[in-house]
Amino acid sequence: MASGSGSGKNDFRRKWDKDEYETLAQKRLAEERDRERRDGKAAPPVKRDLLRHRDYKVDLESKLGKTIVITKTTPQAEMGGYYCNVCDCVVKDSINFLDHINGKKHQRNLGMSMRVERSSLDQVKKRFEVNKKKMEEKQKEYDFEERMKELREEV
Repeated sequence: MASGSGSGKNDFRRKWDKDEYETLAQKRLAEERDRERRDGKAAPPVKRDLLRHRDYKVDLESKLGKTIVITKTTPQAEMGGYYCNVCDCVVKDSINFLDHINGKKHQRNLGMSMRVERSSLDQVKKRFEVNKKKMEEKQKEYDFEERMKELREEV
C-alpha cells in the first residue's frame, strides 16, 4: 500500500505503490464479473411510480409558537423540529421540512421517481373546464337594484 520514505530521512511523504493498487482494482473487477456470470444478469432497475400530488395536508402550523422540553431519553419522533416517519429523520424548521418532503430522497423512499406523467391535450382541456366552472361559481353577479334592496334592509 503506502511505502515508507525510501529516498531519505527527511522525506516524510507517503509513496503510493501504483502497481499494487492496479492489481487490487483488476482483482475487484474480475470478482464483480464472476458474480454477474453466476447470478445471471445484473439486477434490473427498480420500477418506481410517477410523481403525483400529495393526498394529505402538510401540518406546519401545529408546532408554531410551542415550547417543548427535550431530555436525553426523548424519542427522536418527539424531538424539536419536524419528524419524517418515512425517512426516520428530524428536520429543524418548516422550510427545510418542505424541501425534504419534496426532495429526491423522500420521494424515493415513498417509491416514486421524480418524473411527472405527461398530460394529453384532452386532459388539459378538461382541467381548464373544471377551473372555469370554479371561477364562475365564485363570481356572483348582483343586480344593482337587488343589491340596493339588500343594503336598505340591513339598515
